[in-house]
Amino acid sequence: MLDACAELVDEVGYEGLTTTLLAERAEVAIGSVYQFFPDKRAIVQALTLRTMESYLQRLDERFASDEMTHWWDGVDAGIDEYITMHRTVPGFRTLHFGDVVDLHLLDEQRDNNGVIADQLARVLTERFGLTDVPKLRFVLEIAVEAADALIKLAFRRKSDGDERVLLEAKALIREYLHRQVDGCDSEQSAGAAGATEAAQPA
Repeated sequence: MLDACAELVDEVGYEGLTTTLLAERAEVAIGSVYQFFPDKRAIVQALTLRTMESYLQRLDERFASDEMTHWWDGVDAGIDEYITMHRTVPGFRTLHFGDVVDLHLLDEQRDNNGVIADQLARVLTERFGLTDVPKLRFVLEIAVEAADALIKLAFRRKSDGDERVLLEAKALIREYLHRQVDGCDSEQSAGAAGATEAAQPA
């Protein structure tokens, strides 16, 4: 049913999606749809959660590669996978991570891009040893919002994504994070050094 949902939202959009259409496309009885999902929002939420898990799995696989030696390789991978999903994953170009349905589709307490920023913070800290501090999560959320807007622009301009816009998006995000993330680590290192000096006997 989730695969059928992905196909339909690309064809008719979220507003045009109905449980009746979904049942017909999935070739199941309408009662079978309601057995698992109370309404179309719940169906799209399940599809979006599956998409997010797929995105994070793709990143984990790429981050496991020895080719990545610095955190900005991870940033590039995150943007590349986001672009690839626009091009290859049914429903993603329409739904993204659920904003078209609800800004809090993934989590009631945080907006959707905030959830993605949290997950990126997790994989970056685990893979590259970045310090997990509030500022890191904040700058990643800014970066995710900016990248999301620019990538959407690229796919509005061309169906397969305007390469000029995509290149500019990657350059902008990388430069911003290079300045901000290195600043996070510098602040943390300075704070640790200051605490060490303060603990030394006079």
